[in-house]
Amino acid sequence: MGLYVILSKLTDKGAETLFQKPERVKEVNKELEGMGVKVIHQYFVLGDYDFLNIVEAPDEKTLVKALINLNMRGTIRTITYRIIPVDEVIEMLKKK
Repeated sequence: MGLYVILSKLTDKGAETLFQKPERVKEVNKELEGMGVKVIHQYFVLGDYDFLNIVEAPDEKTLVKALINLNMRGTIRTITYRIIPVDEVIEMLKKK
């Protein structure tokens, strides 16, 4: 399983949807789980993005398919980064 950070920005349509139905955020998390992507942490962000999510997916293909599905709806735009726990990096470096 890989860990990823997803930064997302609401479109005008997404902001309207969220304002009218705030619980939609949790519904989308359940939809992601149905696509094989588990939301581990989720935060509202003040700044250039609206949400920061830390998710777990079995592979990049699963994550890409889920993100394309979300982005094509026209309610959000995302940027994604693969993240690696520091302890894993330390162990990797020790094995030289």
